[in-house]
Amino acid sequence: MKPQLSELQQQLDDVELAVQYALELAAKEGTSAAECSISKSAGISVGTRMGEVETVEFNQDGALGISVYRDHQKGSASTTDLSREAIAAAVKKAAEIARYTSADPFNGLAPKELMTKDYPELDLCHPGDQSAEYAIEQALACERHGLDLDKRIINSDGAHYGSHTGFRVYGNSHGFLGGYLQSRHNLSCVLIAKEGERMQRDMSYSVARRTQDLAAPEKVAEEAAQETLSRLGGRKIDTAKVPVIFRADVAGSLFGHFVSAISGGNLYRKSSFLLDALGQQVLPSWLNIKECPHIVGGLASSPFDHEGLATVDRDIVQAGELQTYLLTSYAARKMDMQPTGHAGGIHNWRLTHGDKSLADLCKQMGTGLLVTELMGQGVNLVNGDYSRGAAGFWVEHGEIQYPVEEVTIAGNLKDMLANIVAIGNDVDQRHALHTGSVLLEEMRIAGQ
Repeated sequence: MKPQLSELQQQLDDVELAVQYALELAAKEGTSAAECSISKSAGISVGTRMGEVETVEFNQDGALGISVYRDHQKGSASTTDLSREAIAAAVKKAAEIARYTSADPFNGLAPKELMTKDYPELDLCHPGDQSAEYAIEQALACERHGLDLDKRIINSDGAHYGSHTGFRVYGNSHGFLGGYLQSRHNLSCVLIAKEGERMQRDMSYSVARRTQDLAAPEKVAEEAAQETLSRLGGRKIDTAKVPVIFRADVAGSLFGHFVSAISGGNLYRKSSFLLDALGQQVLPSWLNIKECPHIVGGLASSPFDHEGLATVDRDIVQAGELQTYLLTSYAARKMDMQPTGHAGGIHNWRLTHGDKSLADLCKQMGTGLLVTELMGQGVNLVNGDYSRGAAGFWVEHGEIQYPVEEVTIAGNLKDMLANIVAIGNDVDQRHALHTGSVLLEEMRIAGQ
C-alpha cells in the first residue's frame, strides 16, 4: 500500500480550494484580514518489543485553522470537517470570537510585500510502502538483529518504524495561497545490555524523506548495540574543570538553546541571554552559520514559512557575529523590525566545521569528557546558566578510557558558545541544524 503522488496532489488541490473558500467567507464577515492553514499527515506507525508486535497505528491527522482580524482583535477556530457547511461554521465562530478579544496593536498578517511568489519545487515528498506487513517486517528485522548481536544484550525497549506523507497549505487575505507535499520515514531501535548486576540502555535511529535513504534495519540495530554495549561498566568521575566534547548527535541541543535565545518571543519578553546581541560577537570568529531553506529533499527545507513569507538563504552568524534575529511578523512588530521567515522554525542551518574526525577532536582535547547523552532541563535562557545531567566517556591522552555516568556538566551558554574550540566533520544531518561534534574549551564537571 503506497500512496500515489497524483492522489496526494489531488488532495492538496482540494484543500487549497477549501482554504480559498474559508478566506472568501471571512471577507464577507466584515473582517479586516484573515489567514487559513492546514497541515495534513497520514501514515503508519509500528512498534515491536522482544520479537512481538506491540502497536500498529494508522493515522490521518489534519485540521483547517482560520484566524480573522477585526482591526487588531483576533479570533480563531478550527475544523477537521472540510465540508462547506463546517468551514462556514468555523469562519463564523472565528469572526464572533474576534468581537470579544482584546485589541493588540501588533496583531495581523505578515507584510504583503514579503509574501513569497514563485516558490521553488523542493522534491520533499517520496511516498513509501505504508502496509502493515512492510512496517512490521522493518521493525522486527531491526530488533531481532540487535538482540542476536551479543549475549550481553538481554532485552529491548523496542523498535519502531513509521512512514507518513502529507502536505501543508496556507493562504491569507493578501492573496497568497500555496501548498507543498512532504513525506517522512523513520526507523529506530532501543536495546538493553547487562554485565554483572548493572544494565545500560541506548538507541539508534534513521530518518529520511525517501525510504531508500533510511539506514538498513541491520545497520540501525548494530549502531544501537554498539552504543548500548559501550556504556557497560560506567564509572563516576571526580569533580573537575576540563574540556568537553558534545558528540554530534547531542551538539545540536547546544545550538538549539542559541536558536531560542535569538528568537523573537524571548527577545521582546526580555528573557534571553542574547538580548541586544545583534551585530555582536557571539561565536568564535572562524564560525559561520548559514541557513539554506531550499536544499532539494532537505529534512528541514521549506519554500515558505507558516505565514506565507519567502524563505531565503540567510547568514545567521558571520565571522562569529550575529547577523539576524529570528522573527515572526508579530515579534517583528513588537521590536519595530522586519520578519525573517521563521514562523514555524529554522530551515537547514549549516555550521562551519573543520576536517577533524571525532577521534581527532579527542586527541586535540587530550584529557576531558566526551558527552553522548544529556538529561534534565537545567537551562536558564534569561542569564544563560547551564546545568544538565550527562553521560559519556572519559578521555585521557586523546584516547577514550572508560564510560562515565551520573555526572553534571555546568557553565554559562554565552561563555560556552564563545569558547568553542573546534567542530568536527562528523556532521549529523538528521535535524534542522547540521553540526559535527563540538569541542568546548572548559566546563565544570560535578562528579563524586
